Amino acid sequence: MLDQNNRIDAETVNVSLAGLPDSFAGFRIVQLSDLHGKTFGENNTRLLSEIREEKLDLIAITGDLADDPAQFDAMGALAAELTQIAPTYYVTGNHEWATRAAPALMEILEKQGVHVLRNEYTVLRRGEDRLVIAGIDDPNGPKDQKTPEELTEEIRKAEKDPFIVLLAHRNSGFDTYADCGIPLTLAGHGHGGLIRLPFTDGLIDTDRTLFPQYTNGLYTIDGCSMFVSRGLGNVGRTFRLFNRPHLPVIVLSPAA
Repeated sequence: MLDQNNRIDAETVNVSLAGLPDSFAGFRIVQLSDLHGKTFGENNTRLLSEIREEKLDLIAITGDLADDPAQFDAMGALAAELTQIAPTYYVTGNHEWATRAAPALMEILEKQGVHVLRNEYTVLRRGEDRLVIAGIDDPNGPKDQKTPEELTEEIRKAEKDPFIVLLAHRNSGFDTYADCGIPLTLAGHGHGGLIRLPFTDGLIDTDRTLFPQYTNGLYTIDGCSMFVSRGLGNVGRTFRLFNRPHLPVIVLSPAA
């Protein structure tokens, strides 16, 4: 059980995407999701060692980085190391908002050079090619926040024929992301279904739903893809079984 909850499963996943600009073929993104304040070795040395082994273009933190303000300084120290490895982008999860101190965490991360995306986007350029990195706040955030539909419309009005990679915490929003026509979304939240047995998508969701959908790996609806990380940490008394902490590296490639 100790091994199941502490030995990192580093996985490289090749994702083929129609319309990906040629200059971004081979673009490598490591996804950190659902850390929940957990550390792997003193000062997260084991986690950082795994990340440094990869030749990365971008680090995506897809929410639930911390559960308690007491963890914020440790997460800031982790962020300081991550930003030295590759440009790092972050979106909130439900647990940051549950602490009632999410703005303080975001300020700490920004001071360490992390790009905090709150229903906004940035454009990466390689020659004439562009890749839009967008990020949405978790629904636990402000009630009047911009919707994914509104953000997507804003991007399409401002950017000519954009190719969008969306960072979003909630895996349950896939229908919305696909309806928006977003080519690739990176999400977490489901913790891999906590217990994974052969031929299942996980047994139980973080909201105690049995046999949840979209808990691990790549899913596609109408040509739109979502990759879901099983996450790295646990919450409260939950534990992982046949579901080691997940550190995926997503490698983008144009569809043939």
